[in-house]
Amino acid sequence: MKQKSCFKKDVFLFKRFSKKAYSAFASMHKVVNIGVVTGCVLTVVPFTGITAQNAEGQSKKPEMELQELEEVMVTASRIETPINQTAKLVTVLTKEQIQQAPVQSIQDLLVYAANIDLVQRSGHGVQADISIRGGSKDQTAILLNGVNLSNSHTGVYSLDIPVNLSDIERIEIIHGPSALIYGTSAFAGGINIITKKRADAKAYARLEGGMHDLRGMELRGAAKLGIATTSLSAGYSSSDGHTDNTDYDLYNLLLQTRLQFDEHSKLDLNLGYNDKKYGANSFYTGAYPNQYDHTTRYIGSLKGEFGTKLKFIPILYWFRHYDVFELVRGTDTGKNHHRGDTYGTNLILQYSSILGTTSLGGEIRREDIMSNVLGKPMSEPHGKYKMYDDRINSSATLEHTAQFDHFTLSAGVLMNHTTLEKGLKFYPSASIAYRPTDEVNIYTTWGKSTRMPSFTELYYTTETHVANESLKPERSQSLDLGIKYKNSLISAYATGFLMWGRNIIDWVRKEGENGKMISASWNHTELDTQGVEMGVSLRLGEALPILGQSSTLSLNYTRMHQDCDTKGENSLFKLNYLRDKFTATFNHQIYKGFSAGWYFRFQKRMGGYTNYVDAVDVGIAPYKPFSTLDLRLNYQYEDLALHLNLNNLYDTKHNDVGVIPQPGFWLTGGISYTFK
Repeated sequence: MKQKSCFKKDVFLFKRFSKKAYSAFASMHKVVNIGVVTGCVLTVVPFTGITAQNAEGQSKKPEMELQELEEVMVTASRIETPINQTAKLVTVLTKEQIQQAPVQSIQDLLVYAANIDLVQRSGHGVQADISIRGGSKDQTAILLNGVNLSNSHTGVYSLDIPVNLSDIERIEIIHGPSALIYGTSAFAGGINIITKKRADAKAYARLEGGMHDLRGMELRGAAKLGIATTSLSAGYSSSDGHTDNTDYDLYNLLLQTRLQFDEHSKLDLNLGYNDKKYGANSFYTGAYPNQYDHTTRYIGSLKGEFGTKLKFIPILYWFRHYDVFELVRGTDTGKNHHRGDTYGTNLILQYSSILGTTSLGGEIRREDIMSNVLGKPMSEPHGKYKMYDDRINSSATLEHTAQFDHFTLSAGVLMNHTTLEKGLKFYPSASIAYRPTDEVNIYTTWGKSTRMPSFTELYYTTETHVANESLKPERSQSLDLGIKYKNSLISAYATGFLMWGRNIIDWVRKEGENGKMISASWNHTELDTQGVEMGVSLRLGEALPILGQSSTLSLNYTRMHQDCDTKGENSLFKLNYLRDKFTATFNHQIYKGFSAGWYFRFQKRMGGYTNYVDAVDVGIAPYKPFSTLDLRLNYQYEDLALHLNLNNLYDTKHNDVGVIPQPGFWLTGGISYTFK
């Protein structure tokens, strides 16, 4: 029995393309450049590994080492473009790599990307802030099948999404400001989680257990009846926690239905439920280590795609998020109640002609919050809620893409209006890709972007925080220049980027009226970011067959520098950027169905955090660099799979943010079975 693999040693050339629905980016809204993750680490490379599987899971050996794939397209919902003609840096993680990684959640998975700064307050999907290229948690758009689920309450909860690992077809990470693609919430970039739509297997079941009384399970079923394909998945995980007050109980439920009317027409319905209850040890201040949080999210979306030469893509969506936070667990001290609703509708029109592809899109998005602390006083309280606020964000986009020999050119503009400020604002962007040979792709992109302040930044005023209702929207301008190289043995990339930010929102540390230090929301005049992303992936199986055909070694490094005009204020977050991050992954076969994946990361964060000793503020402490090493052991026999995760092998003591301790060594194991 050969080991299942998502990698392939054969080289593929893309010679002919038509407007079929074979889309790696079917739910995105922009031309992008795929970089496929190799070695089960998020690695931006311009080589796509493809493996055909037979009924027994064995790789099929093609008759020719060089093949032509006729219908492979990289597409946005507005624009379809061949993979070798695009000009946007994107990291793609496939379902096969997700299955092989030593993780329990999407949050754990994204830690291994050198291009991503994932600040976890607790592991295994409990809570995390995500940052791309030095942005904040509120500057990264989170999407599910192209529907923007970013949380206007606070980016702390944007990853509260009802998706199990077995639901995921792929994860797409777009680097840099992307207002034209995802709208105003994609100030620093975006992450689009695409779920499975086909009934490839009747059912899937997984059980997992481990240290700290960890328990987990996933169940998923799918069926096709006529034009309808429906799947239902449920997930549960819990633990007593790795230290005091870090216990958790997490639940996910996702129902999906696709109606495939014909080759070019389909309608997708998604309904989801996510519930989290967890001890929040020092999450927001070390002065109160016994915090607790309970969040619940409901989502619903309806998305269609109709037509060929003239394509219509309508979208309707709604989601609701509840949050009950206890500053002192089990008491009413500092207890907050929040309920946020977001409603939206999109319509995208795409027209293809001999002059290229033109797209026109529009969106209306309404966001509101009811709370006992956020918003403006209500005339009559609504149960626990006595504060309320809402806003409407309207936008339109126009974009055109044209191809000339070795060049692909794209230009567009986002026109945006929000009830937070007067007037219509314009955010243009442009990109160029040049392919002098089949192995080399050189590209550059430029664009402008914006972001509205979250309700927390506008209104969160307590004994320890003072918000600012007069905050201005953030603005930015960015420039990328990159080059990628590929052949059958090696893939490499290097990208330099610049971003000039204005009116950047931050929390600053200052003295309050009672003489105690407090946090206050603030608009910095400017924040400039410079950085480079680079990586190389080697297909070791070609040179050393003993390691297995799919054996790879991937090395990736990101370095950044930020300058911020704080006007003398002590920034709490903006200068706490991840200056250096290095990741290395070695994936290899041990014997037949046995394989192993080694995951190493090193990171150095700038700035510091408020240090507490016995719940007393003792000043600012600098972040210390650290490294971790994780190991995943897999065994595959037909449809049965066993795995063993050894996370943080040398028990590194570290913290991603503040005084919050991260887990040390953690051993977990599990079994799964796929019912064909």
